[in-house]
Order: sequence, then C-alpha cells, then structure tokens
Amino acid sequence: MKNQLLLLLALAFVCKLSAQETIIFPNQERRVITTGVPFVLIASDARAASMGDMGVATSVDAFSQQWNSSKYVFSETKSGIGVSYTPYLSKLVNDIFLGNVTYFNRLDERSSFAASFRYFSLGDIEFVNDEFSEALIQRPNELTIDASYALRLSDQFAMSVGMRYLRSDLRLDGVDGDATPANTFGVDISGYYQSEEEAYADFNGRWRGGFAIQNIGPKFKYDQGGQDNFQPTNLRLGGGFDFILDNYNTVSLTAEVTKLLVPTPPIYGFVDTDGDGEQGSEEPTIIVKGKDPDVSFLTGMFQSWADAPDGFSEEMKEFTWALGAEYSYQDSFAFRMGYFNESEEKGARKFLALGAGFKANIVNIDLSYLFSASKVQSPLENTLRFSLTFNIGEGTYYEY
Repeated sequence: MKNQLLLLLALAFVCKLSAQETIIFPNQERRVITTGVPFVLIASDARAASMGDMGVATSVDAFSQQWNSSKYVFSETKSGIGVSYTPYLSKLVNDIFLGNVTYFNRLDERSSFAASFRYFSLGDIEFVNDEFSEALIQRPNELTIDASYALRLSDQFAMSVGMRYLRSDLRLDGVDGDATPANTFGVDISGYYQSEEEAYADFNGRWRGGFAIQNIGPKFKYDQGGQDNFQPTNLRLGGGFDFILDNYNTVSLTAEVTKLLVPTPPIYGFVDTDGDGEQGSEEPTIIVKGKDPDVSFLTGMFQSWADAPDGFSEEMKEFTWALGAEYSYQDSFAFRMGYFNESEEKGARKFLALGAGFKANIVNIDLSYLFSASKVQSPLENTLRFSLTFNIGEGTYYEY
C-alpha cells in the first residue's frame, strides 16, 4: 500500500510538471554571433575590400598581415610599408575611421617578418554638465599591435605564426566608475600554397590556396563586473587561379569562406510555473535548445561546429563566402571587383565592391568602393577606401 501511494504521488508530480508551459523569449529567430573587438574583422586595406573582404588566398601584398602572413615569403620585393585609411559611418560623422600601418621584410629565401598597427577611432564625444561648465572631450578607441614570422617549408608552401595585442578603450572617464581599458592577446596560424606557373592550351596558369585561424586567445571583460567576451576567432579557407594570358595581361579569380569559431547563442526561455505568462524571480532562465555558450575559448572553438539550435542547416548558415576577381596589366594597373555574402539570420551582410590599383615606380595606390546589397544598411556603404604601399628593394627575389 505504501509503494502504491508513492507511485501515485510521483505520477501526480510528473503530471504537474508536464502541465507547466515552457515559454521561449521572443525575437530569437536571428541568432547573430557577437564578439568583442569586432573591428579586427573589418578589411583595412583597399585591395582586399574591393575583392569582397578577402585575402587568405590572394597573391601577396603589403597588407597580407591581416589575412595570411605566410604569403610574405613569396614576395618579390625585399620589404615594404603599407598605409591605409577607411572612413566609418561616413554618412553620419567624419571622425570615425580605421587606420592601418604595416611593415614587412623578407629576411631571406625561406623566411619573413612582419609587424602592423591598427587603430579604430570612434571620434570625439563631448560631455557638458551645464552651460557654464567646460566641455569634457573623450576619444574612445581600439587598437591592435601585431607581429608575425613566416617560414617556407617547401618551394610552394609556407606557414606562419602571428601574435596580436588587443586594447579596447571604450569606457569614458567621468562617466564610468572603472575606465580602465580592456586588454588581451591573440594568436594567428596560417598557411599559403602557390604553384609553379604551368602551361595550358591557350594560356599559362598558377594555383593558389590558403588557410588561417585567427584571434585564438582568452576571453576578456570590458569592465570588472561585466560579462566575458569572446575574441572574433575565425577560420578562413580560400583558393584561386591566375590566368596568365600573356606577358602583360593576367586575370585572377579567388573564392573564400569564413566561419566564426565562437559558440552560437542558444534559444532561451523559462518554465511558467504560475501560469501568468511572465517570468518571475523564482522562474530562472533556462536553455530550451542549443548548448551553454559560457565555456572557455578553446572549448568554444570546438563547440562552435555543432551547437546551433537548428542543427546542421543553421551551422552552414554561419559560413560567409566571397568571390573576387582581379585584372592586372603589366603589373602597373589593376581593376578589381568582389561580392560578399552572409546569411540573413546571421547578420545579413551582403555587398558588391569595386576597386582599382595604380603603380608608379616604388609606390602603389589602391582604391575601393562598396555598394550594399542587403536590407540591412552597411556602415561602410558608399565609402571610398585608400591604401598606399611603398615597395623597398623591388625585384630582389624572383618567384614566377
């Protein structure tokens, strides 16, 4: 009799739980993955920007540090300096920008070194307490300092390792109690393949391929009491082919895919125990579908491949892809175009880009312009970007 009574009580408890409704929080259809210091994903040079924000498998240039630093050991130039300027939100303000300075040096036939500095300014913010007080001007900013070393492992393949220091100074003196900048570090691992020039029926050709795992590093906080933020750890894979039509004309086609190696936000909700349709203090938030994103950065890198609430189909939507083409004439003029695509549910970035490059003696000038193809307006829409490269010791090495 006692066992029967316990069984009835257990059944009644289970029935009560099953009658409780699990309520999912609204507006979770678009599960966009967010990270800290997202500015490091912005293409800072005009050439990469004009080809759809790609660079892991394109031919080497002075700005390869951001995309794939192992390309530097294939440079025919001994060393070079690249300077770029990218206006941001140029339709609204004129003092938000991304600047970049890069230096590389091919040490010998097998190795190279590179360093770069990127600075993202959010412009001047003015605070005034009253009409009699002097204005307090703050300049929030973020920056990175990079250094990389590349080694040629064979005639056609090289790998590199890069270190990155990241600093985010977004908190404002006089407004935030803790205005200490956030600091962290990251590591890049990349590889690049470039084949020998081969003869085909009506042209010569050359294959290219590359990969990069970028921003591998610990999570960080913007303030002491805030949440931990993932770095924008990402995987880039790309490949391309150069159609060498003759001694003067070359057409290059390149494709690239990218995936953030950061956990996907799960679907959150709560069990409505009192049936009022609102979350009370005794009704904690629960994960209805998906995996807990509160993990270490290394665990998050592996978890990011199989944690999307809607399974494999949603995981595939987390890949962005880009296609780019470049026509160059006599290594003195280049015309470029590219297209970038991201799923509607993961950010909806879609744009077409055009660009051109000019070379005079040791100086390269590159320009790019972006046209948004998405319902979500891009902060770089209708923005003209500039890059300037100084080639030092051009023709020191012969690769082709």
